[in-house]
Amino acid sequence: MHRPRARLTALCALAALPPAIEALLLVRLGFVAAEGLSSQVTAVWPYDTYHDLRWLYVYHDSWPDFLVGLLLVIGFRALLTTGLVTLAWPAGVDRPGLRWLLGRNLGLSVVVVVLVAPWALISVAASVVALSWVLLASLLPMFLLAPFLQRAAVVGPWWRGLPSISLVGWSLLNFVVITVASALCWSVPGWWTVPVALFAGAANGLLWERTVHVAVLAPRVRWARVPVAPIAVALALVVPLTIPVLVQVVPAGVTIEQVVLGQRLPADVRHAVIVLAGHGSAYDGTPPVDANVERFSYRGLGGDGRPLPYRSSDTNRSLESGAALLQTQVDRLHGRTGRPVALIGESEGAMLARTYLAQRPHPAVDTLVMFSPLINAGRAYYPPAGVSHGWGVATGWQLRALLGMIGLFGVTDAGPDEPFIRSLLDNAPFYRNQLMCPVPGVRMVAFLPTTTATEAPPGDYTGIPVFQMPGVHGGLLGRSLVQDRLIHFLAGVPESRMRREYPLLQQLGAGWQAPPLAIRVNPAWNDVRQPDPSFTGKVCQPS
Repeated sequence: MHRPRARLTALCALAALPPAIEALLLVRLGFVAAEGLSSQVTAVWPYDTYHDLRWLYVYHDSWPDFLVGLLLVIGFRALLTTGLVTLAWPAGVDRPGLRWLLGRNLGLSVVVVVLVAPWALISVAASVVALSWVLLASLLPMFLLAPFLQRAAVVGPWWRGLPSISLVGWSLLNFVVITVASALCWSVPGWWTVPVALFAGAANGLLWERTVHVAVLAPRVRWARVPVAPIAVALALVVPLTIPVLVQVVPAGVTIEQVVLGQRLPADVRHAVIVLAGHGSAYDGTPPVDANVERFSYRGLGGDGRPLPYRSSDTNRSLESGAALLQTQVDRLHGRTGRPVALIGESEGAMLARTYLAQRPHPAVDTLVMFSPLINAGRAYYPPAGVSHGWGVATGWQLRALLGMIGLFGVTDAGPDEPFIRSLLDNAPFYRNQLMCPVPGVRMVAFLPTTTATEAPPGDYTGIPVFQMPGVHGGLLGRSLVQDRLIHFLAGVPESRMRREYPLLQQLGAGWQAPPLAIRVNPAWNDVRQPDPSFTGKVCQPS
């Protein structure tokens, strides 16, 4: 009776120590954006490896560093999993020898790394573009693979047969525990993060005990001759192919073009307006109903001064070159109407408009409205294709290979080196710290869908008024509400609204993001002295 209790105590202690050590280091460094990740160090497969690979993909600056780090991850996981499984083994059931368990877990560590690597890569990509659906694409396969991988350490032919309902249930509980523990790590102040991580690790130990028991003592396995795990892996590989399609097919709600371009502005709006649509948009050249409204063209202006039609591929340009086009269009519109100019940008259009105000401000532009801006984008880095070293070099090449394979299915033609993405990577300090900051002489507001809350670590992310409302990226629910608030703002009425669930969603989602790359360590970022929200927890801080 006492021996099983002692083993359970030892199991919880072993599972609690690594998260506490990681939390201690992160708090000591002041790395507030990554504190919630510590609870995942001893999570049950595959979440523990998902934790390791995200750190590795962000924090290596050469191929040798990456390969050494990968070997360390595999060895560490094999040793730790062997210890956890040994202590979690049910009493009264013969357990394989330590040598067998270590050899098995060493081989399985390699297998799990291979299976989890694509989703860890996509998680890093999500931290570059700050899009919730990209993060979702990295996370959904974990749900699918978890019940299979959680029995791999103890069941012989683990790839055959269905996992039991109990194992699926414990797998889902594991996800919930990790998510809540990560949120708690961010909720408590300072050094309190360490005991929270300690208790979260102990909870991981209890989950190891339950999953090992369920796997070892499982009754007759259904479909025992069917290689179900490889089928699950194949289905997991389909997830990144289906989510971009669903994003395009499922109605996103009201877009900013629908709100502004199809009607005349009220008489109390004294501005001329340029509407900047998002990435992947297209324009057939049809002029807006109101002569004082223009659509920004990603191809520039024609000889008659009108915005040229453009295809979706034309939005694949750098934000700097887009700002140059916007400068010309602002000059022409202001000259034609004699009115002050308001910019209304959505997604990439919002980023472009904010870049323009930072680099090429025009005195006539005194209003900026941003819909679905990419909050805290550029949190990771990888060098251009022609560079053989630098932070994230292996990540860049593996993303190129992964997205190249996805492109073979015709799902996307976007790549990790397209000019828009490179703008976010190369000027990350600005987009991480200054995007949501005031511009002297310019009235600003950002309309944020609630999914934005899952796209960046918790913290004070804005220095301008924001209007939070239900919706997804690139689409806001409630046309009349959006239209009324936008028109009111253009007419000079201040607008802002904070939703109670927004901070909670930030905390619950942030544990599944990749850790940010510290601004000060990357020589490729010219402005390395820029204050880093990953450590301050705030934006718009003075240099």
